[in-house]
Amino acid sequence: MFFSLIIPVYNRPDEVDELLQSLSSSEYSKPFEVVLVEDGSTIPCLEIAEKYSNKLKISYYFKENSGPGASRNFGMEKAQGDYFIIFDSDCIIPSTYLLEVEKALNDNYVDCFGGPDRALDSFSDIQKAINFAMTSFLTTGGIRGGSEKIGKFQPRSFNMGLSKKAFEASSGFGNIHPGEDPDLTIRLWNLGFETRLFSDAYVYHKRRIDWEKFSIQVNKFGKARPILNSWYPKYSKITFFFPTIFIIGLVVAAFLMLINHDWLLQLYFVYFVFIFLVSTFKNKSLKIGALSVVAVWKQFYGYGVGFLESFIKVIVLRKKPQEAFPNLFFRI
Repeated sequence: MFFSLIIPVYNRPDEVDELLQSLSSSEYSKPFEVVLVEDGSTIPCLEIAEKYSNKLKISYYFKENSGPGASRNFGMEKAQGDYFIIFDSDCIIPSTYLLEVEKALNDNYVDCFGGPDRALDSFSDIQKAINFAMTSFLTTGGIRGGSEKIGKFQPRSFNMGLSKKAFEASSGFGNIHPGEDPDLTIRLWNLGFETRLFSDAYVYHKRRIDWEKFSIQVNKFGKARPILNSWYPKYSKITFFFPTIFIIGLVVAAFLMLINHDWLLQLYFVYFVFIFLVSTFKNKSLKIGALSVVAVWKQFYGYGVGFLESFIKVIVLRKKPQEAFPNLFFRI
């Protein structure tokens, strides 16, 4: 099979440089192409693409801004391959990545797969803390690291594979963002396609965001989930409510403390101490352990509050998602 790597980018030439540098060191000996889709950037990466044109087969396209989902679709429409692999521009790709993907597909072919993400030693302490929050089995991020059933995995579009056949049948990503990846996955399931986790096909996901951007991001994740639940109630899970329950429980714990009942607050304290210890051990850093407590708190609070707001507006009040949260939808 011939792989086409689809990479949407918006004002991130420095990220594209690192990504293409990593791909130029690939141990995969067969031909593959890189399709860069510039999504209306004011700081284009054309010069970066040209820099690697003698090492990689690169196609570069510039289009008006329409969001990552539409840009990925655009790239897949232009691609020459029969199997598409989608990366975010802030990923760094291990040299053995394509070998692992080809091996997994040859062993047990699937029309859509997703892979996990890891952190490099060169990442900043905050990036490592956020990576811990987004991937640890102790948080809502566990599904990104492989805690979902391997044979019924919802791929995330920072590291996702999709056959040309599946793309043509599904028409690719919708205009919701975030949430476009589980939306596509569920539509693929309904069309009879299978998805799977390729545990060894990991990428290094740099996530160049600060605390404020991280809070905004996870809040949007929370808002998107009730929308998806309203579209696909069959795939709604009680676990999606956990961050909101976590935040409500903390409010209850604070109230109980006022009437001299602090047992619930103690449980929260034990949980965050456990987060600190596990992250410190994993990252071999007390500082990253402490920052992970901050990251997990922001993750739960941002997602939980966003989920609650969306649940009330979309599920309880039955507002149209596009009207309730217009900033979550791109015009295609």
